[in-house]
Amino acid sequence: MGSRQPLDLLAVGIMLVFCLVMASQQVVLKAVAEDITAVFQIALRSGIAGVLLLALIVLQRQKMPLADENRIPAVLIGVLFSFEYLFLGEALQYTSAGHATVFLYTSPIFAALGLHWKVAAERMSGLQWLGILLAFGGVMLAFLGKGAGVDSLGAGGSGNSGLSAQSMLWGDFLALLAGASWGATTVVVRSTGLGVLPARQTLLYQLIGAFIILTLWAWMTDKTSINFTSDVAASLVFHGVVVSFLAFLVWFWLLTRYKASQLGVLSFLTPVYGVLLGSWLLGEPLESHFITGAVLIIAGILVVSCAPWLSGFKARRVRA
Repeated sequence: MGSRQPLDLLAVGIMLVFCLVMASQQVVLKAVAEDITAVFQIALRSGIAGVLLLALIVLQRQKMPLADENRIPAVLIGVLFSFEYLFLGEALQYTSAGHATVFLYTSPIFAALGLHWKVAAERMSGLQWLGILLAFGGVMLAFLGKGAGVDSLGAGGSGNSGLSAQSMLWGDFLALLAGASWGATTVVVRSTGLGVLPARQTLLYQLIGAFIILTLWAWMTDKTSINFTSDVAASLVFHGVVVSFLAFLVWFWLLTRYKASQLGVLSFLTPVYGVLLGSWLLGEPLESHFITGAVLIIAGILVVSCAPWLSGFKARRVRA
């Protein structure tokens, strides 16, 4: 396989749209939550996307080999993916879409910590540990600021009205667990034989796991009722076709063509979009302590993600 090329205008434009789509999913889930619970909607969208992906694999006659030693990891990533969206779906009952998006995207921190422990080649440098501490400080600031109540920066609308500080604290914690589950999924894929399988194959395992586990959870907790409105139908199409199917295929296509490190940096526009869309479309207030914490979290993640590239750039400068 040839080397990946640097980002061009096409890639930047696609990434801007991709990040906007990924940030919109939490906002849309919350917008129709009175008609269908977030967890059940995620279960249904996983089923829709899974059927579409399986049809694409069959049409393209793509083989799906799975060695015996990879069967348990395949089940594990399905379970972890389910936990990620179970925590996220439950979080949206208690906190804002903007908060949920930011805490979900702490996943690279958990992935970096897990890979440091599991994979010798992924040991973190001192600069990356500094990024971990920076992000951790941002999380603490975002959490501890709840004690002072909501210090709004002027967003209008109803937003988080009816959500107490304690409720939002619990919701933020659940969203943080969603980020940890996402990070753990990355660790399992990267540290096992799943890492050499086609991306569509590992995605299919995750979608199947999410559909089965989240449907069972929704059924056991009596959260399967649907008030089938046009907004709910549009949301299911958006999540099942656009987010979980098309957006992921576009992401994997980008990874085969462009440098992953540069794509990763642009992907951190997603939590920024999430906060702005939540404020604009749902009227969620922008609390100063949370915005400051979110900036620290994103800065820390960027340091962790960009440190290898910076080290390589410095080494090339020295050799030159």
